[in-house]
Amino acid sequence: MTLEQAQQIVDQWIKKYGVRYFSELTNMAVLTEEVGELARVIARKYGDQSFKAGEKDNLGEEMADVLWVLICLANQTGVDLTEELRKSIEKKTQRDKERHLNNDKLK
Repeated sequence: MTLEQAQQIVDQWIKKYGVRYFSELTNMAVLTEEVGELARVIARKYGDQSFKAGEKDNLGEEMADVLWVLICLANQTGVDLTEELRKSIEKKTQRDKERHLNNDKLK
């Protein structure tokens, strides 16, 4: 699935099952909540914390939840994620093409 297809699928789902998009401000709050849930799993899986009783290692599910809300925000604000990601890769390539290769901390 491409980013463009993902944006279309999420939009179709919202229109069929979600009634309408939440407001942009609500979706920003939901995105923050979802990133927190992702952080909790990463802290338990890769950090010093352990999973509590009833918690599960659902890393992929939490990443998908973050992506879902980000796609919702892109759709409702008219952002083409494919184009913006392409531009971001180009910007980072120009800015950082030598920087990371010459970073002794990464070796």
